[in-house]
Amino acid sequence: MPSMTRFPRSPLDGYAPPDAERPLASYSLLTSVFSASFVGALLAASRAGYKLPAQFSTKDIVLTGLATHKLSRLIARDKVTGFARAPFTRFQEATGHAEVDEAPRGHGLQLALGELLVCPYCLAQWIAGAFTVGHVVAPRVTRLLTAMWSAHALADAAQLAYSAAEKRS
Repeated sequence: MPSMTRFPRSPLDGYAPPDAERPLASYSLLTSVFSASFVGALLAASRAGYKLPAQFSTKDIVLTGLATHKLSRLIARDKVTGFARAPFTRFQEATGHAEVDEAPRGHGLQLALGELLVCPYCLAQWIAGAFTVGHVVAPRVTRLLTAMWSAHALADAAQLAYSAAEKRS
């Protein structure tokens, strides 16, 4: 009788060592949700008569970039937004400047969401996507919000510079 070759149950099996859970199916779900939401929002906007901008100004790109940076850090690291991350993360320690370090917890989708919520780099894609749709359907409101969060990011930089100057004097 020929030997039976054991096939993985899923093409994702074997990607990571058994003791290192990598919730690839949940990552795939989150990626699909992002992609479907982004494309769906742009299609819905188009069908509702909104036109895609022919171009973005340098000002809009800079404000959106700064606002994306700030909002992603507020969601991922701010101590006050910990309530939103708590179902998916475990508090590790305060890291200064009103930020905390948290670790994702759980398995499957809970773990994947925890990893997303503690990673400002990961959240930035979602936030930039939302701002991009906002520039199509509500550009004035989006510019107002990006200006606010950009000002917040610049204020943070000024606070850090001031604190550094105080320590040197």
